[in-house]
Amino acid sequence: MAGIYIHIPFCKQACHYCDFHFSTNQKYVNEMTDALCTELKLQKDYLENEMIGSIYFGGGTPSLLNKKQLVQLLASVKMFYNVSEESEITLEANPDDLNSEKLDMLFNAGVNRLSIGIQSFNQETLKFLNRAHTSNQAVECIAAARKAGFSNISIDLIYAILYGDHQLWKADLAMALEIAPEHISSYCLTIEPKTVFGNWLKKGSIPAVEEEYAAQQFEILIETLTNAGYEQYEVSNFSKPGYHSRHNSSYWKQEKYLGVGPSAHSYNGDVRQFNVNNNGKYLKALSQEEVPFEVDELGTAEKINEYLLTTLRTKWGANLEKLISEWNYDLNSIQRNYLNQLFEKKYAIIEDGHLKLTSSGLLLADRISSDLFKD
Repeated sequence: MAGIYIHIPFCKQACHYCDFHFSTNQKYVNEMTDALCTELKLQKDYLENEMIGSIYFGGGTPSLLNKKQLVQLLASVKMFYNVSEESEITLEANPDDLNSEKLDMLFNAGVNRLSIGIQSFNQETLKFLNRAHTSNQAVECIAAARKAGFSNISIDLIYAILYGDHQLWKADLAMALEIAPEHISSYCLTIEPKTVFGNWLKKGSIPAVEEEYAAQQFEILIETLTNAGYEQYEVSNFSKPGYHSRHNSSYWKQEKYLGVGPSAHSYNGDVRQFNVNNNGKYLKALSQEEVPFEVDELGTAEKINEYLLTTLRTKWGANLEKLISEWNYDLNSIQRNYLNQLFEKKYAIIEDGHLKLTSSGLLLADRISSDLFKD
């Protein structure tokens, strides 16, 4: 089934590591909501009436939406698209937004999965990252969400946050296991140029993230969560049985999805579509009932390479027969020498006709994928 992503480009404040598209000026949230609904209407044929299995509110900070705005957006999706009654409806949220009133509103509006940006349970770390919530709020919002009726909760954590030992990371993971969310997404700190951290790095105020240190924390992450019963179904994503993210899995499986809002991306199997990443330009275009996007038509090599890049990050791996049947690309033959090296190093296996990376191989997933790319 296809998915719909709705980008809410507003935040209370800028986290020091974030380079996603957002604005801290919330003056135009109502106007943006109307524009998103207009784009949903204008793009109604993009997915060719395919059943919608997931709706994902990302950002930015979607938990800034009030009841009227959220209901308006969900009503527009259901008006113009064929939404499954069993659809997964995820909303990204910050702990400081999740009081009991907001949680009741989200649950009653139809949101059935929360993705909560905790990042860390340590107060000093949260301050360093410039997060708006406290360590107490990070814990308390989970209990409040359970009380409101949510039975599918994901949390985000960041590792390799420029500290010299692993105790803080182990403590974060211990607290995560104590609150027992159904899903955990965990990402290595990446210092992007156009962020506060990027500026600090340029000035020498902070060091770069050490690759070996990050790899050690990644190994701690895998060992801790898998021993606790979580399945690593994608490089950065772990879930209890039956709770993998349907929406994000559609990206990795290269299923169709529509992205609406400034900076949102879409994919229909043949082309990728990229909306303008400027709120003002987006609002102006939609006021004239035009969607401001660029299209990237994918050639055969690009489709093969994207398939390898996304599928090798997952537990499902790359279907070798699909590479042959769809693109006449016999990876097993063309890359035989390199694949043998991967097998010898225990970085990869072939199972049920799929090339899959082992836990050791997942540490090098992007590098291995690029080495397998078709020229």
